[in-house]
Amino acid sequence: MRIAHLSDIHFGGENPQAVAAATAWLAAEPLDLVVVSGDLTRFGEKAEFVSAAAWLKDLPEPRLVTPGNHDAPYLAWYDRLFTPFARYERAIGRARFQTHLASGLAVYGINTARGVQPRANWSKGQISQNQVAEALTWFARAPADSLRIVVCHHPLTEMIGGPMTGKVWRGEVAAQAFAEARVDLVLSGHIHAPFTWPYGYGDGHTYAAGAGTLSVRERGVPPGFNLIETDAAEMHVKALAWTGSKFEPTRTWSLARR
Repeated sequence: MRIAHLSDIHFGGENPQAVAAATAWLAAEPLDLVVVSGDLTRFGEKAEFVSAAAWLKDLPEPRLVTPGNHDAPYLAWYDRLFTPFARYERAIGRARFQTHLASGLAVYGINTARGVQPRANWSKGQISQNQVAEALTWFARAPADSLRIVVCHHPLTEMIGGPMTGKVWRGEVAAQAFAEARVDLVLSGHIHAPFTWPYGYGDGHTYAAGAGTLSVRERGVPPGFNLIETDAAEMHVKALAWTGSKFEPTRTWSLARR
């Protein structure tokens, strides 16, 4: 199975060459799913969503796309307060959750972004008890032998030494619940750097994996995205980085499957 994982395109501040090259790369590869884990836009402006929607139509199907914190309007305060993801839903699709079910694969997308929050930094993440419960109910109906993947914008647990934080309210509780439900991977973006690490819950075979960015908002890492390839024994997460002329693998993590 081969899954492409992209994140943080930030249309309005995208890297045009990297985006075009990634689009061509995806079109040329046999893929089972394309995942985009949020922040399609820079400020959630209407023109940025037009660009994001046009780009998504050029990507191979099937696709699963979830919003990020930048996809709530930054300057349109009424919209941000009362309908933070209305623009996203008109241009891209459902914001609250997304699902993909195919032979051997069950993927559930969760919106961890919020328009406003009772804390100063609204860019950070939240995941509610109801969101976790809805995801677990959906996974309970999926075939038991499926590769189980959760997609969200913010890393549920913090990347040690990362360039920024997600500080997801109830993130650790959600990570534990997903591990105990035998989810295999939790894919995220937000920090603009690729990573993997195991959750310290359950049987130790639930992993977080983050993709980089295709924007000019680099945080010490070139623009890039991840390719996930699985076999019976392992999940291989390959970070692909933009060199200015092509994408090259910079690191591959091999994660043991249960």
